[in-house]
Amino acid sequence: MLTIRCVQPQDVFSVIKIAYEALPERYDPRIFNSFYESFPQGFLIAEKHHKIIGFLVGIKTHDTRAKILMLSVNNNHRKQGIGSALITKFLQEMVLQNIKQVDLEVRTNNKIAITFYKKHGFDIIETIARFYQNGEDAYSMRRILRPN
Repeated sequence: MLTIRCVQPQDVFSVIKIAYEALPERYDPRIFNSFYESFPQGFLIAEKHHKIIGFLVGIKTHDTRAKILMLSVNNNHRKQGIGSALITKFLQEMVLQNIKQVDLEVRTNNKIAITFYKKHGFDIIETIARFYQNGEDAYSMRRILRPN
């Protein structure tokens, strides 16, 4: 059974491991603690059989805006709806937090992620040149949230 819940301090090591294995960027592990401390409602994990298999980190950037910084699922658990469950739960929580707009960046060559975000209501707003550490460009994507 899949569970989506807010991260707890003891989960951070598992999140760092997934980030290291699945994401091309290298992050200082301390950054995950700062995300947890600054906006715990935006830091979600996916857990199956008591094992963390994915996570989403989002932060509040303004009273009515938030940003998804990272979304990753363990390679062995992809294509099972886990990313969709994470983003759906995050967007639901943002509506409860009175967030009206959610932004994110994605590599322009990551067609799978772009399709995924479009499926979840995000639109490409602009291209950001040399956004990533390796010089790759990013698309800025946005979704406007409407209360239920």
